[in-house]
Amino acid sequence: MLATQLPPLDEILERTRIVAIPTRTRFRGVTVREAAIFEGQSGASEFSPFLEYGDAEAASWLAAAIEFGWGSLPETRRARIAVNATVPAVSAAEVPGVLARFAGCRTAKVKVAERGQSLADDIARVRAVREAMGDDALIRIDANGGWSVNEAVTALRALAEFDLDYAEQPCMGVDELVEVRRRLRIEPTNSGATGLNRIDENREPADYGLALVRIAADESVRKADDPLAVARSGAADLLIVKAQPLGGIARALEIIEAAGLPVVVSSALDTSVGIGMGLHLAAALPDGALAGACGLGTVALLNGDVTDRPLVAEEGEIEVRRAILAPNLLEQHRAAPERERWWHERVARCHALLSRASSLSR
Repeated sequence: MLATQLPPLDEILERTRIVAIPTRTRFRGVTVREAAIFEGQSGASEFSPFLEYGDAEAASWLAAAIEFGWGSLPETRRARIAVNATVPAVSAAEVPGVLARFAGCRTAKVKVAERGQSLADDIARVRAVREAMGDDALIRIDANGGWSVNEAVTALRALAEFDLDYAEQPCMGVDELVEVRRRLRIEPTNSGATGLNRIDENREPADYGLALVRIAADESVRKADDPLAVARSGAADLLIVKAQPLGGIARALEIIEAAGLPVVVSSALDTSVGIGMGLHLAAALPDGALAGACGLGTVALLNGDVTDRPLVAEEGEIEVRRAILAPNLLEQHRAAPERERWWHERVARCHALLSRASSLSR
């Protein structure tokens, strides 16, 4: 799990600052983003698994933070990474304001399947994005596994008119994704702006090998005991990869190579420190592996940061670099003492898990 020698716990905690940064809008139920920021020997690093994640899952995030903060970086192949705008599950009226935070982005990922909302809300939000960005923009949707198979097929048919680039994790299970892809391929419609789904009545629909929309897997990769199962089962057309949940850049590159599918590198509502980790992963990918703009522009969703030079989109791209910590911003966003204790204890538990795994692997 750990690609870099594990530093002593005392050293990590001595270099740790806990921050709590408000979000501009509610995102995946989060209104304040908490993170442990490390001043590692190799540079700043971030440990920010969501609060509800258990220690076993969070330990992979700590492995990634240690690799980025204490290890070496892979050789990069590109100096800038194109990124997409990210539109939370806001009302259609709020969409233009959200898009305005992502300077120059011509691809947008839109959150759908939010609890308490309807398919009509999703359609209105996606329509607002299409109207704001124009016909030449790419639109993706992300359901975070929130639909059943039937709901996913119904929703993706309804959203086909917006010519989606892909649908990210419409259902949670790998078998469900397989079924969604099957049904979207053998039950084509004539809708969709590309015309790819127009059919010849003299041919079987499956002969075309065309889908109403491509399927991308995220949770089925980063939360799975076997991250390659989704590729082996034919459950997705491409993968969404995130450096922190997969245990770091080196481990993510191994998974990408083994999967053999195109990828989009994304983030998990990180500060600029964590975004830097994702940028270095994207920059290290072999030529041809990237499937378009990456989901690394999410600092724009935070109402604050830990650096004076945030890693945000400029003309739709972000420079590949590490964030330099600003002591005044670390202090400004410092978490309450009880939250600092909570995070220190979490780091200690995850460190113990990594230490145990390292001992067993010797």
